Amino acid sequence: NVMEQFNPGLRNLINLGKNYEKAVNGMVVAGRAYYDSLAKIGDISADSPVSKELGQVLIEISRTHKKLNDSLEESFKKFHKEIISELEKKTDLDVKYMNATLKRYQTEHRSKLDSLEKSQAELKKIRRKSQGARNVMKYEHKEMEYLETVSSRQSDIQRFIAEGCREALLEEKRRFCFLVDKHCSFTQHMHFYHIQCADFLKSKLPGWQEICSDATKVPEKVRMMIDEIRTPGSTPVSGTPQPSPMIERNTTCVANFAFFIFLIFIFLTENSDDANLSRSTSVATGLNIMKRQKVKTIFPHTAGSNKTLLSFAQGDIITLLVAEEKDGWLYGEHDTTKVKGWFPSSYTRPLEEPAEEKAFVPVPSPAPIRSISSVNLVEKGDVVLPPPDYLGSLQTDRRMESSKDTTVKTPTDRPENAGP
Repeated sequence: NVMEQFNPGLRNLINLGKNYEKAVNGMVVAGRAYYDSLAKIGDISADSPVSKELGQVLIEISRTHKKLNDSLEESFKKFHKEIISELEKKTDLDVKYMNATLKRYQTEHRSKLDSLEKSQAELKKIRRKSQGARNVMKYEHKEMEYLETVSSRQSDIQRFIAEGCREALLEEKRRFCFLVDKHCSFTQHMHFYHIQCADFLKSKLPGWQEICSDATKVPEKVRMMIDEIRTPGSTPVSGTPQPSPMIERNTTCVANFAFFIFLIFIFLTENSDDANLSRSTSVATGLNIMKRQKVKTIFPHTAGSNKTLLSFAQGDIITLLVAEEKDGWLYGEHDTTKVKGWFPSSYTRPLEEPAEEKAFVPVPSPAPIRSISSVNLVEKGDVVLPPPDYLGSLQTDRRMESSKDTTVKTPTDRPENAGP
C-alpha cells in the first residue's frame, strides 16, 4: 500500500504544493503592485485641500496591506521549508528504506519457512521408519521431539508474519501521521498569522470608515474659502478682465486683443448720434462683431432618430456655436439648413477664409442683437447633459423617480460617459 499508493500520491502532492507556492508568490507580487498604485493615487489626493485626509487614509491602507502581504510571503516560506522540502526528502529516502525492509522481511521469512519445511521432512522420515520396526518406543520418542520442533517453528513463523503485518501497518500510519503533523504545524502558524491580521485590521478599520463616512463634509479652511467667494464684495472668481496696456502680435494674446476691440466698439457706440441706443445695446453690438469660427465637413454624417445630433453631407459649412471641443464633439449650426446640433469634430476641418475676408473689418450692427455665444446652452431644449456620477444610492433613487415622466435624449453615436 505504501509503495503502490502512498508514495505516488505523495509525489503528486509535492508537485501541487510547488504550484501552490508559485500562485501565492504571484499573488504577492500582484498585490504589491496594486497597493503601490493605490499609494500613488493617495499622494494625488493628499495634495487636494478637500481630500487631504482621504489621501492619507489611502496611503495608510496601502502600507497596511503591503505589510500583511509581506507577512503572507514569509508564512509560505515556512510552508516550503516544513512541508515541501521535508516531503521531498522523505519520498527519496522512503523508497530505499521500504525496499530494504521488504527484502529483509522476505529473507527472514524464507529462512524460517525453510527450517519449518526441514523439520516437517524429518518428521515424515521418522514416521516411515517407525512403521514395522521392532523398537517402536524409540521412534515414538523421536517423533514426539520432531512434532514439538515443527509446532514450535510453525508458531514462530506465525508470530513473525503477525509482527511483520503489524510493522507494515505502523509504517503506513507513521507516514500519514507525519503528513498530518506537518500540516497541523503549518495550520497553527497560519492561524497565528490570521489572528495578527484580524487584530491589526480591526484597530485600523473604524478610523478609515469614519473619515470616508460623509462625502459632503469639507475642512474648515475650505469652508471659509467658499464662504469668502460667496460673500458679496469679495474677489470675483470670474469677471470682466482688465484691458491689456499694449497689444502684442502673439497668438497667446488673442483673448486680450478681442476684448480690446470690444471696448473700442463700446466707446464708438456710446459716442454715436443715436441717443436711443442704450449701453446694453452697445455691448450686444460689440459682441455681435465677433466672428464665429466655421468648419468644413470632410465626411458625411447622419443623425438618424437622435434630434440632438446634426446631419450633413461632405463639403457642407457649419458655424460653431461652442468653440471648445467636448470629448470629441462640437456644437454648431448648419449654414444651409440652419439646424443646430452636435457632430463629431473628426468629421470636419477648419474653414480657411479668403484673404479679402480676413482684411475686411465688419461694421457694427445698428440693431441690438444678443450674442449667441453668451447664451447658456443648457437652457436650450436640444442640449442634454449626462447625469452626475459618484452619487449615493438615495440620491440616485430620487433622480430616477423624478425622471420617470421625462424622456431623456442621449446621442446614439456617443459613449455614456462622454460630454457634454
